[in-house]
Amino acid sequence: MSVRVAIDCMGGDHGLPVTIPAALSFLRHADDAKVVLVGISERIEQALAEAGVPAGSAGLRERVEVRHASEVVEMDDSLQVALRGKRDSSMRVAVELVRDGQADVCVSAGNTGALMAVSRFVLKTLDGIDRPAIATQMPNRTGGTTTVLDLGANVDCEPEHYLQFGIMGSALVSALGGPERPSVGLLNIGEEVIKGNDTVKQAAELLRASTLNFRGNVEGNDIYEGTTDVVVCDGFVGNVALKTSEGLARMLGDFIREEYKRHVFTRLMALLSFPVLRRFRKRLDHRRYNGASLVGLRGVVIKSHGSADAYAFEVALQRGYDAARNGLLSRIAQTLARMRADTPVSSTGASGGQSSPAAAAGQT
Repeated sequence: MSVRVAIDCMGGDHGLPVTIPAALSFLRHADDAKVVLVGISERIEQALAEAGVPAGSAGLRERVEVRHASEVVEMDDSLQVALRGKRDSSMRVAVELVRDGQADVCVSAGNTGALMAVSRFVLKTLDGIDRPAIATQMPNRTGGTTTVLDLGANVDCEPEHYLQFGIMGSALVSALGGPERPSVGLLNIGEEVIKGNDTVKQAAELLRASTLNFRGNVEGNDIYEGTTDVVVCDGFVGNVALKTSEGLARMLGDFIREEYKRHVFTRLMALLSFPVLRRFRKRLDHRRYNGASLVGLRGVVIKSHGSADAYAFEVALQRGYDAARNGLLSRIAQTLARMRADTPVSSTGASGGQSSPAAAAGQT
């Protein structure tokens, strides 16, 4: 099937110099994909022309649509500005295309809090889901990835929210080509059942009683050991873990470069070990894992890192393409339906989107 990807071309730290090259490269690798480039149309058309894909040309341009949006959500805009002050922003228009069925997925590198708030307001949440979550894949020692959520959308969670995160994370892993019943771990300060605060302990009981493939508590190092396919936590803990990991990866890379530059002998050793260093750098390259899914919404939305370059943004486009093509939404709905037959998913009677979108998204 053909997948239509709506791209917020103006979002992020770089905007068009990143989003346009990434979109065109993505189209070259995905023959059945189409893109809708959303933003200030005059600037988009100019960027396309400079890239050798002017209006009216054949080839890639036949799979490109430009949709005008007169406003841009800046990286430091408040949620109120994004929601009420800029209703014709490239971010909002791109999300609305998903709502209206004119696109299968939206990809944006814009303000995370604003994207979550706009997406929740426009798309609403799935039945049985109180709060959307931010999920991403992190590399592990098995050569695969561990999907972690929530990474910042919800800093204060009730026990049933952890269960919902487990459901959504499992569906996401399956939709992206993982096992049909991914293993799920609850991030805690120890593996023992008695560890953790009362909320985490109650969450473990709900997960244990569910039909998920729950393996129990896991610790921070288990994310990289690949102990489970999915790790669930609240957004405060998840965001700290993510940012700490990114900082550690950069520090290790800097340390290695510094050691190889110490004197002539170490520089020579660097030349001899260049193939190993290149493979090492590739395995640690965070750009390969760019693109976090905003799961739990009535539509597929992918958040790219704001500072992403063209390569990283293309990875995010590919991630959104895979999620839409493999039926992420239907998988989450099916998992929820199965669980409702056996276990109450939420004690709050979630019906989707009743609470304020700004309240949930303003915590990133």
